[in-house]
Amino acid sequence: MIAIGLVIALLVAVGGVVAALTLGGGSKKTTPPAGNVACGGTTPSDAATVSQFNNKYSKPPAMSIDTKKKYLWTLDTSCGAIQIELDPGVAPNTVNSIVFLTNQGLFNGSTFHRIVPGFVIQGGDPAGTGTGGPGYTVVDTPPANAQYPVGTVAMAKTSRDPSGTSGSQFFIVTAATAQQALAPGGTGQYAIAGKVVQGMDVVSKISAVPVANQTTGAPAQKIYIVKATVSPE
Repeated sequence: MIAIGLVIALLVAVGGVVAALTLGGGSKKTTPPAGNVACGGTTPSDAATVSQFNNKYSKPPAMSIDTKKKYLWTLDTSCGAIQIELDPGVAPNTVNSIVFLTNQGLFNGSTFHRIVPGFVIQGGDPAGTGTGGPGYTVVDTPPANAQYPVGTVAMAKTSRDPSGTSGSQFFIVTAATAQQALAPGGTGQYAIAGKVVQGMDVVSKISAVPVANQTTGAPAQKIYIVKATVSPE
């Protein structure tokens, strides 16, 4: 349960610009865990080169997926594997972009750079700071009465971007109480890419990693996406 008191800012970013989404939250002092990588993991070789993808592309990819099929997006992380079902029926441009960027290797060696306990975990930034992206954005306006239940995978954007704008940064919802913040007044603000179908225990492990910076949500240890793969179901 989120304690009432401190206001926590979830910083969501696309294209190098940062915006703040404020939520009621709690704070506590934590002892930094041993080891630089969470869950006993190691630093993947792609971590040294992932930043080359930051602002690499000048325009979105051409539509290449079969929008009638769903896609299985697997993230092998420092804490285990997360399997996500991507739904082009809800967000075709977003899913097409994720498939393209995955096949290009953008997510390999990137991190979950932000944790907001009782809300979301966020990753997919090739810069690793919350300010990066592929260099382009796409838009899939969320459906009417958009819902963001636990396990939803949606895309980060700035407050100035239209609803449903996305680059490469995504977040996974970890609490039912996130609905009000993600869809204020009942209007969804974030493109819904899909949902976790396996590995919510891994999401929970990542969410439990101590936070080193309560303002940015930066974790005390690195949480890598070692490798991302995608295939049609």
